[in-house]
Amino acid sequence: MRILFDSKQLQYKDPFGTLTPGQACRLCIHIPASVQTTSVQCRIQHEDGRMAKTVDLPHKQEQGLYHLFSGEFCLDEPGLYFYYFYITGATGGFRLFKYGDDTNMEDGSLWQVSCVPADFTTPQWAQGAVIYQIFPDRFHKSGECDLSQKLTPYALHENWSDEVAWQPLPDGTVLNNDFFGGNFKGIAEKMEYIASLGTTMLYLNPISKSFSNHRYDTGDYKTPDPMLGTMEDFSAMCDAAHSHGIKVILDGVYSHTGSNSLYFDREGTFGGNGAFNSPDSPYFSWYRFTSWPDKYASWWGFDTLPTVNKLGPNFIDYIITGENSVIAHWLNAGCDGFRLDVADELPAEFLLLLKKRLREQRPDALLIGEVWEDASNKISYGKRTRYFVDGVLDSVMNYPFRKAVLDFVQKNDDGTHFKNTVMTVAENYPPQVLACNMNLLSTHDTPRVLTALVDGFEGNREEMARRFLSSDQRELARQRLMLAACIHYALPGSPCLYYGDEAGMEGHKDPFNRRTYPWGKEDQELLSLFRALGNLRKENPALCRGDIRFLRWGGGVLEFTRTHQGKTVRVCVNNSSESKTFAPGKLLFGQEIHRADEETVTLRPMGACILEER
Repeated sequence: MRILFDSKQLQYKDPFGTLTPGQACRLCIHIPASVQTTSVQCRIQHEDGRMAKTVDLPHKQEQGLYHLFSGEFCLDEPGLYFYYFYITGATGGFRLFKYGDDTNMEDGSLWQVSCVPADFTTPQWAQGAVIYQIFPDRFHKSGECDLSQKLTPYALHENWSDEVAWQPLPDGTVLNNDFFGGNFKGIAEKMEYIASLGTTMLYLNPISKSFSNHRYDTGDYKTPDPMLGTMEDFSAMCDAAHSHGIKVILDGVYSHTGSNSLYFDREGTFGGNGAFNSPDSPYFSWYRFTSWPDKYASWWGFDTLPTVNKLGPNFIDYIITGENSVIAHWLNAGCDGFRLDVADELPAEFLLLLKKRLREQRPDALLIGEVWEDASNKISYGKRTRYFVDGVLDSVMNYPFRKAVLDFVQKNDDGTHFKNTVMTVAENYPPQVLACNMNLLSTHDTPRVLTALVDGFEGNREEMARRFLSSDQRELARQRLMLAACIHYALPGSPCLYYGDEAGMEGHKDPFNRRTYPWGKEDQELLSLFRALGNLRKENPALCRGDIRFLRWGGGVLEFTRTHQGKTVRVCVNNSSESKTFAPGKLLFGQEIHRADEETVTLRPMGACILEER
């Protein structure tokens, strides 16, 4: 017999998950009677190791061969806390840390609890949203744009179906300067299609004037890239989205600019008033030179991406606090929030100021952060991030869910790790953030999900350019994707669909995951699947905002419920090699169902269904 405590179950910790200041939390630990326990303490410490408080668990109750010790505590202020138990028994005292299936923390030793501000809210419209992500140059082109102000040199493909340019220059430099001409008018023209997928939020990769096709090398924060169109075109696109009930989120790139920019102007394109040109430039304080002008701090060593002094007064004023700051500029033009590129590289003070201005300008604006790990306890550049305990980020890109879904569908996990990953994120994130999380299967930074599900190849660009799925690989990938999609759309948070995944696009990582949308050549079965799931999600509050409870896991089987305001849906997944039987319910969605009647629902291998509880 071992000591029992599972922070994810209400019989041991109530309430589940995060706390607010002053909120009572009850702990109950089950200790075998043979230990002859005389006292139990819960010792709670700040994230920096300082002791916050010691809580006695004096209430003793006998339950079979166990003695139950329980007590209450509350936390006085927001912060990240960790705790363990100190137990005194017949043979002396000892400390109890996490063990077994509950060891999901990075250090695998302490339980975690976050205390978040009581007034920390996230936009209602973003909770359980269905997101569609577009890489603007590659989605759809409509008409022509005035390219007289486009940063050069650039190459414009004549054919929409051309392969992306991947070959580096002889010196190894990759320019990323080939374009297909996707634009704002093209997106607006396809808004009905986007809406047909159940979309309620549109996320665009960067749109500001830039040299590259990915536009993370910002040239002018307040001017759209001429290839995309004008400010009027952007506002018209936002109007088209809003008319379909779709919000628009832009990519905020505030850790660095391009070297070819109004602010740095290494190439002299913008008139020679940048920091590279003169110490008297109004933007000189934005950058950190070790030897002006040729030696300066840059993002991950790329000299085309000089990093900025994020807390410099001039930069703060330009991006955040000024009357016509970058934030205010785009909100006034029609966007509804921002996704922050490399959020880990933005100081806490910068994030707090940005969030404050965002909500002053638009009380229901959304702020999403690019974070690849558990955002509740991540250490970045030697410091714990405070995204949630400061009430800053409304949502993060949920890469842990992506890995969990892909591992399960590929049978690298029997469902046990999947359940633990999902419940750990649910426990560590505030519920209002969990509901807004950007859940994803692929993005502009990962291989296409169809490729990732069968081909984990890692190699050079030349090899990736030649590598496509065989007919057998593609069919297996399609079956796995249909299973993954059902899980993806049933989890807490906001499922994000990367443009073209619904059409069956494949491709390894950048730039092969950024090919053009195959208009007229879509995989109709996949497209129908994503439409059905998106619209089911959009119309079902339990799938949008419900809590999650696992009923079965392991052996290739998953069964969990989502419950909201008394309505429950149950998700059944069979990734084993034989048919599996589940309790019946009203069928909302299903694939590979062998039999459904009043008594049971039987799923074939690689089958899934979503049921409404009767």
